Amino acid sequence: MKQVNSRMYKLSIKATLSNCVKAVIVCTTLSLTGCNSLITKHVEWETVEPEQYPVLNAVGYAPINAQMGLDVSTKRLMAVKASKLDAYRELAEQVYGQKVDGNQQLSNLVLTDNSLKSSVEGVIRGARVVKTYPVGDDTYATELELDMQVVYDIYLSTAQPKRIRKVSYY
Repeated sequence: MKQVNSRMYKLSIKATLSNCVKAVIVCTTLSLTGCNSLITKHVEWETVEPEQYPVLNAVGYAPINAQMGLDVSTKRLMAVKASKLDAYRELAEQVYGQKVDGNQQLSNLVLTDNSLKSSVEGVIRGARVVKTYPVGDDTYATELELDMQVVYDIYLSTAQPKRIRKVSYY
């Protein structure tokens, strides 16, 4: 009978210790996370504006005779459009960078295939055509300008970037 009482006493102590550990864990968790719910705060935001705005320039080229069209005037118009697209691609490279993928293939330790691909992806808003003009007899060029002040104004109208101006606790 004494052994049974001793076992029951040991089990009772283990259960009490287990409950105490659980209570300490719960109290610690509540005290660490409960502070956020006890303090009310108000955050004031302000818009961040850069100190200076760069102006990016790009030139795109396109050959006239390589364009699809039945007559020279149609090919010339297509070359103007193609040169403008090439200039936009160059602006996108300046803004977003260029992704380059390379691949090499070996067979019996001899290089059998070597390829390199590049791509550009991005959205250019606010660019302005400075000038479109012929270069020589068979090429058209288009110059674009991207004023980052204009890009920033467009960005503000949609995103409104902010930073913390003041935090008040109650």
